[in-house]
Amino acid sequence: MQARESQRQAGPSGFAGLVGRRMKKTFVFAAFLATCVLMAAQQPAQDAGGKPQDTGKNVTAEQVNDANVQLMRQDIRSERKKIVAANMPLTEMEATKFWPLYDRYIGETIKVNDLRYALIKEYAQSYSTMTDAQADSFIKRWVALDRDNTQLRLKYIPEFENVISHKKTALFFQIDRRIGMMIELQLASQVPLLKP
Repeated sequence: MQARESQRQAGPSGFAGLVGRRMKKTFVFAAFLATCVLMAAQQPAQDAGGKPQDTGKNVTAEQVNDANVQLMRQDIRSERKKIVAANMPLTEMEATKFWPLYDRYIGETIKVNDLRYALIKEYAQSYSTMTDAQADSFIKRWVALDRDNTQLRLKYIPEFENVISHKKTALFFQIDRRIGMMIELQLASQVPLLKP
């Protein structure tokens, strides 16, 4: 509580400082996540001698990488929640209603992000040999995921307005969108551009 009060007194620079520190950590996770996805997608699983592994019961490099990526995604969600908590001035009564709704919203966001992660993996496997048809499919699915994120926010605005004020709802979605854009920018900077 005392940290939150000093945060409120710090004003906008306090927000920027907190977000900056937390987002640096989140950026590192996001960059590592994108790098891992691209590296795993480009290399077949191999044993120590450089020979392809029998994937029958062995754990492949891609499975290990996927597990690591899932852990990093959990860390990013945890950092995201900390940033929201530090910057949302909620009363105790509001908090008891806000956080379960937030968790439900993030749960639906995860579903969209799972599809985005799968699309990034697919892109990483084929970006150097992508056909026009694959490129067309990729960009349309990517934009559709952006639309899905926007639709999800629009769906949840009235739900948040039922548990917190309209101004606090707007603040929440400002914070949520800023964090999302920063993570997406970091991921995008790690994904190679398609060569025409």
